[in-house]
Amino acid sequence: MQKYSGMLIALILVISMFAAGMAIAEGTLTMGTNAEFPPFEFVEGDSVIGVDAEIAAEIAKDLGLELVIENMAFDSIIPALTSGQIDIGVAAMTVKPERLNSVDFSDTYYNARQACIVQVGGKAQDSESLKGTTIGVQTGTTGDYAAEEYSEDIQRFAKALDAVLELAGGKLDAVIIDEPVAKNILAALNNPNLTLLDTIEFEDEFYAVAVPKGHPELVESINNTIERITTDGTLDAILLKYFPAEEEPASEEIAQP
Repeated sequence: MQKYSGMLIALILVISMFAAGMAIAEGTLTMGTNAEFPPFEFVEGDSVIGVDAEIAAEIAKDLGLELVIENMAFDSIIPALTSGQIDIGVAAMTVKPERLNSVDFSDTYYNARQACIVQVGGKAQDSESLKGTTIGVQTGTTGDYAAEEYSEDIQRFAKALDAVLELAGGKLDAVIIDEPVAKNILAALNNPNLTLLDTIEFEDEFYAVAVPKGHPELVESINNTIERITTDGTLDAILLKYFPAEEEPASEEIAQP
């Protein structure tokens, strides 16, 4: 009986969202993301994969819908949500007050601090020497906001990797991006001249799913999925799939609904 009740609730939810003018149609849930942010979202072959893609697949499954992923610039995701082009934004997106003016968010599902990548022996070695330097960021990300606390000379890139490559080439003094992404890029490049600056402590920041305003039923359904995958071990399995065990966050670092 419980199974059929869940299916009925999902059906009612889909009908109400369709009637409200969301992009949900033809039995699909359209997720907007920026697949330049491994391990959370990246392209492999012809597919967008990663932590966020698998979480979104769980959300779609609970709704009885097929997941469709639209790859776009990070700063295009919120406009795509507000215009009805996509149904949800799942892109390692931090809950911030200015974003809450345009969209609603689900419960959080991951704690990701910012990190600062620098050249070994370079100009920036602590919070004081970082001030006034040339800092690279991915446009519209939390790192973009964080960099403004240290410098007015900020170079913005569509891809986090491009910023780090510019740093490696000596055109930047530092790059501020999410810590798991920073570690992933450093591991992939294996450049001994690049390192994480561990003398700066950034605040904890939490990822959540962005939803167009005015759809509390969808937010509730997403929250139920986040609670389920957190409780039944699915989220842990997803994280372990994309992170080396030694980098896997402690359980208390993952935000609970």
